[in-house]
Amino acid sequence: MSICNTTPSSLSGSTAKTWIVHGLLAGAAIAVAIGGRAYHLSRSGRFRSRVIGVIPARFASSRFQGKPLVHILGKPMIQRTWERANLATSLDYLVVATDDENIAECCRGFGANVIMTSESCRNGTERCNEALEKLDKKYDIVVNIQGDEPLIEPEIIDGIVKALQEAPDAVFSTAVTSLKPEDAFDPNRVKCIVNNRGYAIYFSRGLIPFNKSGKVNPQFPYMLHLGIQSFDAKFLKIYSQLQPTPLQLEEDLEQLKVLENGYKMKVIKVDHEAHGVDTPDDVEKIESFMRERNLS
Repeated sequence: MSICNTTPSSLSGSTAKTWIVHGLLAGAAIAVAIGGRAYHLSRSGRFRSRVIGVIPARFASSRFQGKPLVHILGKPMIQRTWERANLATSLDYLVVATDDENIAECCRGFGANVIMTSESCRNGTERCNEALEKLDKKYDIVVNIQGDEPLIEPEIIDGIVKALQEAPDAVFSTAVTSLKPEDAFDPNRVKCIVNNRGYAIYFSRGLIPFNKSGKVNPQFPYMLHLGIQSFDAKFLKIYSQLQPTPLQLEEDLEQLKVLENGYKMKVIKVDHEAHGVDTPDDVEKIESFMRERNLS
């Protein structure tokens, strides 16, 4: 029996309409050298065709202990995330990677694939890498799906996978959406800026770009990072071996280590009302959001 109570209803809601910021670079089915390291074709002859989704989930969180098991309108949050992610058409396999047996038992109870990982993983990316190493089958792309995004749209997952497949000079892809003015100075809402070709320039917990007035410019299209990200599988192994970088440590944002080491990161923009759960107060907010829209 599962340790967490679940209900048979599935999460419903409007499908997010995914669109690209500045257009994706046309991909080519060729091996491309990135940073002196070669990235390969899959056996099928298609570039980065084999895709795995990993949902990292740990019990010990400094901001919200036991967050994956908190109930969102009657279902554990990790179950809601799994159900949404499982609808993505680009994933060949989906698994929860956790270091906690309670989370593992809960996930098995609603039918999720589970792999146990070490408590020593410092972040979700390292947990994804360990999970990948423990699996027998090889994959070309690893999608890190945040377990605290219970309303994640499967189209967003498919969008960042496509972005990485079509940008052979990138090793990482992620998604952003419009930032709400009230979230401009919230350090839990990570902001992003990109260049004219749709590649990430920087991520910050502060408001970027900043201006002389120090106030939100209502005319500027600020972008909120959604947290979901995909890696070239070979780069994921390299990433885990890279030493922490100054900007990464200062902002406490692991994606900055990618940029500081000179790798490229593709960004897509999506139309998504972001409702991640960072603190206990966010639970009530997301439940209110779901009730207003008749989501179950």
